[in-house]
Amino acid sequence: MAKTDRADLPETAIAEHWADWVRALAPETIPAAVRAVCADVALDIVGLTIGARGQDYMAASIAGWDSEGRATALGHARGLDAAGAAFVNGTAAHGEDFDDTFEGSPVHCGAVIVPAILAAAEAHRLSGARVLVGLAAGMEAMCRLTLATPTLIHRAGFHPTAVIGTIGAALGVSAALGLGRKQMVDALGVAGSFASGIIEYLAEGAWTKRLHAGWAAQSGYRAALLGRAGFLGPRTMFEGTHGLLHGFAHTGTPRPEILTDGLGTTWHCQRIAFKPYACGTMTQPFVDCARKLRAADVRAGEITDILCDTAEGIVHRLWEPLPEKHRPSTPYSGKFSVPWCVAMGFLDDDAGLAQFTAARIKDAAALALSAKVRYRVNPADPYPREYIAHIRATLADGRVLELHQPHMRGGTRERLSRAELGAKFAANCAFGGYGAERAAALQTLCDRLFELPDLAGLAAFRA
Repeated sequence: MAKTDRADLPETAIAEHWADWVRALAPETIPAAVRAVCADVALDIVGLTIGARGQDYMAASIAGWDSEGRATALGHARGLDAAGAAFVNGTAAHGEDFDDTFEGSPVHCGAVIVPAILAAAEAHRLSGARVLVGLAAGMEAMCRLTLATPTLIHRAGFHPTAVIGTIGAALGVSAALGLGRKQMVDALGVAGSFASGIIEYLAEGAWTKRLHAGWAAQSGYRAALLGRAGFLGPRTMFEGTHGLLHGFAHTGTPRPEILTDGLGTTWHCQRIAFKPYACGTMTQPFVDCARKLRAADVRAGEITDILCDTAEGIVHRLWEPLPEKHRPSTPYSGKFSVPWCVAMGFLDDDAGLAQFTAARIKDAAALALSAKVRYRVNPADPYPREYIAHIRATLADGRVLELHQPHMRGGTRERLSRAELGAKFAANCAFGGYGAERAAALQTLCDRLFELPDLAGLAAFRA
């Protein structure tokens, strides 16, 4: 790309640094720990797409896409074009809020990047090795963008997964396809104009948060194809006067240096965390506390009050309005209610997909316990650097039990093992109607993903 003569523009833009890094990336240069994270994310996301296949929003997602093709929407009979498969699989993967997050943030990498790369690989007959390169590049891009714009995108009224997911998917697909330097820069520039995702779904429990990951996946895929075709995108899409950092992170001071520091040597995506429970990220430690209370041989009828210490930053999403949080109007609303999640952890010793159904949220005993859960703000809570929970349960006989969870399980301080992720995968497939044999066959494909000559085998799991 020609050097600029304008003093207000960088000689080498951030997008060009990224393109240079990705162009040098090869399967054998990806560290073993990063490869392991990519494998775990792929397994987790594929299981989630099956788990959500029977949900009403998935029926609408399939019906609302009118293109046909040879790409696979996992668990659905119709073959779609690659963009459609990326959209449907991404929406399914994020639909139940059971997907991975980048530790210390509410950003979901796998639900965007895995569907985008699988769709591109299937449509363009790419090998599993190219899938690995695409996953590593795309997820690292999302993690770096998260660190460069901590909480700023959310504060501006946008869903970070939707905004930076589009950019990550564009880079990931570009990497998988092996685009040239200028093609990648153009793809990233185009992706900047595709990025969006307002968070007004919070008002009445609308479905739009679910499609943000899918829309970002297909947007990134389309941006990569446009870049490959020579569609000119702004070189300074990140740092420019009207670039992404200005448009989406204007509520504070972004840190653009994080986007390029240590590229190729420092891998932030190793901090991707896996959810043990199918609910909002910040609710997870509260579920663990509730399970500890259950393990203390306490019965629900003995509990008169559960007081939760909480961070002020999560009150508006997970605690208020309190009447809705005590009696969730929809299963999806229950996922973002600490009172409901605490009730599920105590009563069911779990908070998987089965704890957030239309029938479960009407259960009288669960609603009675949820109504006893209240909060107080703890000014010393370390959110968003760490997700913790502390509950104080008062019993009818006057006893007070205090339980603490110092971190989110599934993160860097307490990883979920491959066996635990396999058990989660199997449970999600079962919830989605797959028998044990079919689920095992799909897991075998995932286990061999990076060694496959192509992804033609995905078509066997269209229904």
